[in-house]
Amino acid sequence: MSADTGRAGRREALRVYLHPRVVGMAFLGFAAGLPLLLVGGTFTAWLRDLGVELAAIGFLSWVGLAHSIKIVWAPIVDRLSIPWLTAVLGRRRAWILLAQVLIALCLLGIAFTDPLRHLWLVAVWAVVAAFASATQDIAVDAYRVEAVSRRRQGAMAATYVTGYRVALLAAGAGALHIAAVGNWSLAYGAMALLMGVGIVTTLIIREPEVRVSMGTRQLEQRVLDYLAATSHRGLRRDLGAWFIGAVICPFADFFRRYGLAALAVLAFIATFRISDIFMGVMANPFYLDLGFSMREIANVAAAFGLAMTLTGAAVGGALVARYGIAPMLVITAVMAPLTNLTFSWLAVLGPEIHGLVLAIVADNITGGMAIAVFIAYLSSLTNTAYTATQYALFSSVMTLPGQFLGGFTGVVASQLGWFWFFIGSAVIGIPAILLALLLIRTAHPDYMERNPPPDGQRGDDATPAVTLR
Repeated sequence: MSADTGRAGRREALRVYLHPRVVGMAFLGFAAGLPLLLVGGTFTAWLRDLGVELAAIGFLSWVGLAHSIKIVWAPIVDRLSIPWLTAVLGRRRAWILLAQVLIALCLLGIAFTDPLRHLWLVAVWAVVAAFASATQDIAVDAYRVEAVSRRRQGAMAATYVTGYRVALLAAGAGALHIAAVGNWSLAYGAMALLMGVGIVTTLIIREPEVRVSMGTRQLEQRVLDYLAATSHRGLRRDLGAWFIGAVICPFADFFRRYGLAALAVLAFIATFRISDIFMGVMANPFYLDLGFSMREIANVAAAFGLAMTLTGAAVGGALVARYGIAPMLVITAVMAPLTNLTFSWLAVLGPEIHGLVLAIVADNITGGMAIAVFIAYLSSLTNTAYTATQYALFSSVMTLPGQFLGGFTGVVASQLGWFWFFIGSAVIGIPAILLALLLIRTAHPDYMERNPPPDGQRGDDATPAVTLR
């Protein structure tokens, strides 16, 4: 390949970020990330600053569970139309807009409610905001998958992550600064206004245009045939039809397309980020134990680390556009646990700022690349007839194992010491590497495209399936 051809390929890979829907995803990512801390870390900081009891704060932290259980109502977002709004905006934009308006109203409700007098009402606003935020995530994830081709999914993931992380800064450091200068009501009121970024974006973007695959039509036609032969009538039949179409068919479709390999796919999803999640829980305690100051941690690990993560995400998105998902998936599966070893080196080196910088560069750039590539991979697995439900399943499988094991990281670090702790965090990433090598040969979407199932197309070209009534 000539130098001119290589430069042209790189320019083409970077040009993907000029696509209107890729640009718009940054603003939707901002809207998705903004509520997270406002019902989480920032929320609890506000309550404690006002003198609310720790027990009450602890119970209120449960509102964040909405994001972990969103698979429960993802089928509703996938299949239920919102009166009038869906007809005007389309099914994805309607749910996104409804969720964004609810979030903004709840943030205003929190801003104008005194938690010392009406803590129960603040809790209600927070719970509704958390569920609206999780619903927005479901709909935005579905929109992201359906809006562009697979080659652009890495870029969509990168701009989404960029907007999301900027929103976390706004809802974290930004809200705290506003509260320090003014008050907490002003801070939450300002955050409610910032939700306007997402609302305006949702009104500007176009609803994705997608097709129904033959395989999906055949799958749901079998459901219709079954229902026609039953003795059920009326409401019972309608509810049964909806449940099968919204809940059963998404899982049946996934296993239809991948067969027994679907179990390996789910195992890979569960293990791909487990190394990073496991290590990340103990990152700040490690920096403090090693002797770094809070200022050094804030400047290098937080601010500089965020810049490196966003750089990695942009690089990952461009490389997916240039080389495809498959090779990048294997590369990042290897790099992610491997860069954890730089923290073992830092544990031996001690509190040297250049060591911290090198460790952050290696880990965060790789982590950003892995996030972009992996989101693109998860997006490619979905059938757009069931995007919201299937993606919610994948995202839950992705985070739950790491979050569960994260609870034991303190015990492991205490027993093994920091050097061997990070060695261990790298070792637990080996299954993901082996599964990546296996799936790239048997159950990767590129392979499925070359070897489609006998009863229809793969899910990449599908979408809203027949309505089951």
